Amino acid sequence: MSEDILRYEIVGPVARLTLNRPRAMNALNLATLDALEHCLDDIARNDELRVVILTGNGPAFCAGADLKEVLAGASLAAGEADFLDRANQVFSQLRNFPKPVIAALNGVTMAGGLELAMCADIVVAAQSATLADAHANFGVYPGAGGAAILPRLIPLNMAMYLLLTGQPLSAMDMKGYGLVCEVHADAELAEATLALARHIAGKSPIALRRMKEVARTSADKSRDDALLHEQVMLRQHLRSADFQEGLQAFGEKRAPNFKGR
Repeated sequence: MSEDILRYEIVGPVARLTLNRPRAMNALNLATLDALEHCLDDIARNDELRVVILTGNGPAFCAGADLKEVLAGASLAAGEADFLDRANQVFSQLRNFPKPVIAALNGVTMAGGLELAMCADIVVAAQSATLADAHANFGVYPGAGGAAILPRLIPLNMAMYLLLTGQPLSAMDMKGYGLVCEVHADAELAEATLALARHIAGKSPIALRRMKEVARTSADKSRDDALLHEQVMLRQHLRSADFQEGLQAFGEKRAPNFKGR
């Protein structure tokens, strides 16, 4: 993996991944997707890493896909995987990642960049960040969740506004609609995100993973099926060492020491 494409830093229990193509507004290309997949595989195997931060270097978080590579797919043979196939594979890996993922939007977030941010469990943003779907501005169709996922995360009328107008909204606007959880001064975003990640890293990894699994799939189930899934997970969790450690720590009035098992 090239350091010039994606920075991979370990800060205690936190893995920070920084898109690093600032001159290209951190547009996603195949090399970036390969690097992201490689890093996520490594983080998943490392039990010492509890939380992932995904952010960008420069004026953009991510301005979308590198259109040269998207257009190159037109010349591929039938059935041959193209850029969008690869992007959806990696986005699915991120969306279903077993550890909490925080997207820290440091700047422009549009098109495929918005779709990338939507893969995270928690989205925080710099005060100057702007978010837009933007596909409609260029007669392009979203291919990694823009039309399918955005209406699940914010009110339908606002999702339609973003999709149909291509207009950007501020981080504070998107906080009001529920997509962005926290907005920080630009200079404070990195430290504030790291503080949030460290806070989450102190929780039980196995409890967080199980919460993620139930929460991520609940929208596709009936209420009763979602509740049943939650109960099945609870029965499994009652037998975990972290559950016992949490109860013991509570009784002893101390901070728990979770091991993730």
